Amino acid sequence: SQGSAALAWGDSPACSQSCSRAPCPSVPSRHGAVKAEDTFKTSPFHLDLWFYFTLQNWVLDFGRPIAMIILPLEWFPLNKPSAGDYFHMAYNVITPFLLLKLIERSPRTLPRSMVYVSIITFVMGASIHLVGDSVNHRLIFSGYQHHLSVRENPIIRNLKPETLIDSFELLYYYDEYLGHSMWYVPFFLILFIYFSGCFSPAPRHSRLPPAALLLLGPSGLYYWYLVTEGQIFILFIFTFFAMMALVLQQRRKGLRLDSNGLFLFLSFIITLLLILAWVGWLWNDKILRKKYPGVIYIPEPWAFYTLHLNTLHAAKGAS
Repeated sequence: SQGSAALAWGDSPACSQSCSRAPCPSVPSRHGAVKAEDTFKTSPFHLDLWFYFTLQNWVLDFGRPIAMIILPLEWFPLNKPSAGDYFHMAYNVITPFLLLKLIERSPRTLPRSMVYVSIITFVMGASIHLVGDSVNHRLIFSGYQHHLSVRENPIIRNLKPETLIDSFELLYYYDEYLGHSMWYVPFFLILFIYFSGCFSPAPRHSRLPPAALLLLGPSGLYYWYLVTEGQIFILFIFTFFAMMALVLQQRRKGLRLDSNGLFLFLSFIITLLLILAWVGWLWNDKILRKKYPGVIYIPEPWAFYTLHLNTLHAAKGAS
């Protein structure tokens, strides 16, 4: 009968050869929830991805407010998007692409649905931040001071009617709270998901190639800027502790970090050391203390800039 013929064909060597060339229905795809054989294997260091990731972070994220400040206002009027806004748009496209490529190269199966939801939330949060951050940074040229709260700023507190102040506070909320949360939470979640797949049985510890050692400094320094400017120290430290706990747990099973996981883990260690040095340096700054009250005191680099290094802003504002 046709059923028995099909069953016989399914058990024949022809089916085995066919399934080796194309995915069989019974075997999930590469990024499914489960693999047919989820064996451990060591992944080579992804120098290209980590280099592009670090480079675009520095240029498109850290560099966007700098580009907005140094380029002439005649090129980008205050009622139009600034150069930094275009940097931000490029960042919102390139970063999720690189994160997806990083996930694709994981030697382990990772939860596809969680990755997709995280990427979607990341793009939405970064886009919300784009609008709020654009307006807030453009306000610098009108005398806005980031080391002061919205209502304490001289250019804001004299607005009439006073309900306009509420609108600026709403803008600040979208920029500094909602935008940051929807941007950074999925960002660190994706990094942790990738990190969880960077373990393999190895007789000795993995070593970083020389090129990776050169990237460690810029990578750790960028995460310092991300954590301090984004005011996400709690999120960062919880992610770091989760990574440390995972390393200890996997070590009991005889598993060690591969070079990619080791690079990410060491970058976070450098970030933590830089944060401690930053806080120690500004520990006795009374003005910043007032801006950032509470137990966790981590000043933003741009608040420090507008407080102590604002001569460029003053000159442009006067012109």
